[in-house]
Amino acid sequence: MWDWFVSFLTQVLAFLANTCGDWGIAVIILTVIIRLIIMPLMTRSTASNARMQALQPLLQEIQDKYADDPVRLNEEMRKFQAEHNFNPLGGCLPMFLQMPVFFALFTVARNVPEDASFLNIIPQLSQSVTGAIAQSGIKGALVYIIFDVAFGLLTLIPMILSARTMTDEAQKQQSLIMGFMMGAMMIWFGIQVPAAVLLYYDTSALWQIVQQQLVTNRVMEKVKAEEAERLKNQPVKVEVVRKERKPRPKKKG
Repeated sequence: MWDWFVSFLTQVLAFLANTCGDWGIAVIILTVIIRLIIMPLMTRSTASNARMQALQPLLQEIQDKYADDPVRLNEEMRKFQAEHNFNPLGGCLPMFLQMPVFFALFTVARNVPEDASFLNIIPQLSQSVTGAIAQSGIKGALVYIIFDVAFGLLTLIPMILSARTMTDEAQKQQSLIMGFMMGAMMIWFGIQVPAAVLLYYDTSALWQIVQQQLVTNRVMEKVKAEEAERLKNQPVKVEVVRKERKPRPKKKG
């Protein structure tokens, strides 16, 4: 099944390259097509994450209230999830579903022909940064280096944008540190892969940034507002604690 899927994407990429006359443009088009297909999954994931954030204060309240009673805590957590249709894995499932697609695209991008190029920008899409430096020196490999650095920056930028919306300073700092570490790791990873893979990742990461600003943030705000309004109009529950009835002492006689 996996080999069939990779072969199918390879044929699609070859068809696009023959149609537009450029392998680099074909990689970009295929990346955009895949992104459009998985966009509904990402929107659902965003909505699920927004609901989780809106319900987090109530969830924390339950955890604090029954911290010393694990049995009651599990019971209340089940009630909470059923009442609010809350699924902790709801925001992760779409991400897991799209991972095979991205791994397949990675494999397809690595297998472009050796003479494939991207307009007059990248002369050889099968060449890596390290290979270009060894062959033509740093000056000759400059365009490959630029695409690799762009890969790291495009990985970092979404995490910076997300950190700007956080109110907790410690969480914000942690997100920024993680972002810089991820950006550096992607640059290190990028120097060893073919330029076609870098082009694919740059296109995908750029799409992610645009989608985050135009779609993701709006979905987050909309779902949070709807959830806040729903909780506001929800009737207040009064927890009744029944006293334990103690048996009356029997009269002696």
